[in-house]
Amino acid sequence: MSVYHITFSPTGGTQKAAGFFTNSFCKEHTLIDLCDRSLDFSALSFCAEDVCIISVPSYGGRVPAAALTRLGRMHGNKALAILIVVYGNRAYEDTLAELQDTLTEAGFSCAAAISAIAEHSIMHQFAAGRPDARDAAELASYADIIRSRMESGTLSASLALPGNRPYKEYNGIPLKPQAGKSCAGCGLCAAKCPVGAIPAEYPSKTDTAACISCMRCITLCPHHARSVSKALLTASSLKLKKACSGRKKNELFL
Repeated sequence: MSVYHITFSPTGGTQKAAGFFTNSFCKEHTLIDLCDRSLDFSALSFCAEDVCIISVPSYGGRVPAAALTRLGRMHGNKALAILIVVYGNRAYEDTLAELQDTLTEAGFSCAAAISAIAEHSIMHQFAAGRPDARDAAELASYADIIRSRMESGTLSASLALPGNRPYKEYNGIPLKPQAGKSCAGCGLCAAKCPVGAIPAEYPSKTDTAACISCMRCITLCPHHARSVSKALLTASSLKLKKACSGRKKNELFL
């Protein structure tokens, strides 16, 4: 049995949360980065003995389109899939359902799923510091439960997950990072953008139509030159304050 962690984690929160599960489930695993647009995802083929832990963030209650496209190019060949959706304390809505449908169509066997909380990638005051020690212990316990079910052969053959079909509409958000005067033109953001929304020849620019507001460029910039509009950020924070308040729980679906 080979174990793979396939993740789309532009700012690291999804990989961190899913990592607590993955490392407890099997320390010896192969990481596949869905953010790496240079990879040939159609060349990735698994087998029925493999376990694929697939983690994605929830963007407005949906799976990021780039992650869906890349997952859809893979060849599951009945490999067992454990789905992990990570969200910033608002709601994940149709993300699990959409991820399940895409993986099933790609030939994976969806056997278990988790929803987990991580600090919001844009408005960091929501779920600040999560996943924390409490989350880490809970996600590790989920790994023990799923591994035990696998060993006893009691994992469900028909995983029922929350979500609506058709999925909710998602048209993106207006928070698009832009470069300021401190941009040194190093090009790191252009090289690492998951969707190529920053031109390599003009790294101080942003293709706002292509940008998915993942905030990876802000996280990676060594000069802290990239940011979003403070006015829009404040307005968005006020809009989401009620929905994102309180401590939301991680969930396990079997």
